[in-house]
Amino acid sequence: MWHLTRLVLLFGVFVFSVGGQFRLGGAKGQYKYKRGKSGEEVVQDNLDELCQGQPGSEYFRLTTDGDCREVVRCDKAAVGLRLASVKCPSGLGFDLERQTCDWKANVKNCDRLSKPRLVKPNLHTVEPVCPDGQLQCGDGECIDQSLFCDSQPHCGDGSDENACGVDEDPNGAPLCDPVQCRLPDCFCSVDGTSAPGVESGKLEISNIPQMITFTFNGAVNDENNRVYDKLFHEERINPNGCTAKGTFFVSHKYTNYSAVQDLHRRGHEIGVFSITNDEDPKYWTEGSYDNWLAEMAGARLIIERFSNITDGTVVGVRAPYLRIGGNEQFNMMADQFFAYDSTITASLAGVPLWPYTLHYRMPHKCHGNSQNCPSKSHPIWEMPINELDRREDPEFDENLTGCHLVSSCSNIYHKDQFRHLLQHNFDRHYGTNRAPLSLSIDPSWLVSNKGFADVVSEWMDYILNTYTDVYFVTELQVIQWIQNPTSATAIPGFQAWKDKCLIQGQPFCSNPNPCPLATRELPGEEFRLHTCVECPKNYPWIQDPTGDGFSF
Repeated sequence: MWHLTRLVLLFGVFVFSVGGQFRLGGAKGQYKYKRGKSGEEVVQDNLDELCQGQPGSEYFRLTTDGDCREVVRCDKAAVGLRLASVKCPSGLGFDLERQTCDWKANVKNCDRLSKPRLVKPNLHTVEPVCPDGQLQCGDGECIDQSLFCDSQPHCGDGSDENACGVDEDPNGAPLCDPVQCRLPDCFCSVDGTSAPGVESGKLEISNIPQMITFTFNGAVNDENNRVYDKLFHEERINPNGCTAKGTFFVSHKYTNYSAVQDLHRRGHEIGVFSITNDEDPKYWTEGSYDNWLAEMAGARLIIERFSNITDGTVVGVRAPYLRIGGNEQFNMMADQFFAYDSTITASLAGVPLWPYTLHYRMPHKCHGNSQNCPSKSHPIWEMPINELDRREDPEFDENLTGCHLVSSCSNIYHKDQFRHLLQHNFDRHYGTNRAPLSLSIDPSWLVSNKGFADVVSEWMDYILNTYTDVYFVTELQVIQWIQNPTSATAIPGFQAWKDKCLIQGQPFCSNPNPCPLATRELPGEEFRLHTCVECPKNYPWIQDPTGDGFSF
């Protein structure tokens, strides 16, 4: 039995030093070696074995001893293969399934070294092993290629559903073909960085308007509505003479639908963010078609009915916690005539990505732990969230991972840091390919950080007073521009952006109905549903989105 005596850092890798030997604890058992070789050779020799078959983005444990806080992953860095380590704060443990730190009591896999390995099919063999049109399961059985990754296991070992990632699915979407993919319905580029209209010679980068989208997730209520009024008032005018606009992905619980109705009246875009906002990540990443249908189509039904939105403009989806639902989510979206998703994040890079349609394969890696990106072709626009560079001094600071939401930039504590974050990332987009800058914010973060809403407001004024080719627009307006690329000088006449250009006046109703309601789906709870329309019988919820007592 080995006894741990100390932990040493050797060439960037944590190695257990025990007596006169080194030991690496791996997912395939424990490895021990004499001091016959140098420490670097010992580590490198066994990293290859330790990391064989380990996804580079997946963390695992070197040992089950200890407090469940430390994990590593295999990182193919420029200097070669190495172990990158993470240690959760005191009181937390690392959950292998969810690939995140959580309260120790919530982590149920501290006795495991790594996530279970699923049996994979034999998709790539030196010589053909199956008849034409068939592929081999992990157990050697051959089945039709069309049966792979259709959400139903057909192989005896279930392996036909275990290699369905964006780059694995044998029935996945093809790589971008710019010749076949033509605007206005399809847009792609090989690496996702090409701007619309540039390759055809219609536009130059310097003539593209820089679009900035402020997107907000969650409930719309009186508290955060005061923040929205500060950011989008009648005097904040884009260079085309129209007011600055934003996009609001609305969740159901605690939302004031009369306030949503007024945001829509003023020209802002309303999207859906689900009914339940369920906290279990697997509920979203492994959600069935029917789950996504009930959550998102149901949320749209609630929004349209109780905010009295009748123009069919609720067409955008963002999933809670940015957990992508794979092909099931996008199949539902296409069937229900949703136009776009804004859930997928793109890792921080030197040049940001433009939005694209999912007719062809995603032009970037599926970013994030345990994500489930769509692998097949879907007639849906994706508005990727380009990660933000949160370094205070990009020239000298060490590399930091990007943050997908402004409110998830954990190193932003002070107003001057926040202002620098906004300006630096604007400069990155404006100075490269002018991909839309997505500033996604949890409104409660702006409320709880005193003065941060003022920082945003002052920065918006600075941008509009300094640049004549920068616009604060909605996600849908970005798509409208991509479908018809128009030079910055011609934007004042761009009719797609003229709808609800300048809206003044009072809300449709100043005294909404504060409906006191309950539902059998949430026993013991009572809610107030604020709406300008008639109160329903029940509090709308996932099986009864109209509140009339009928199943969805």
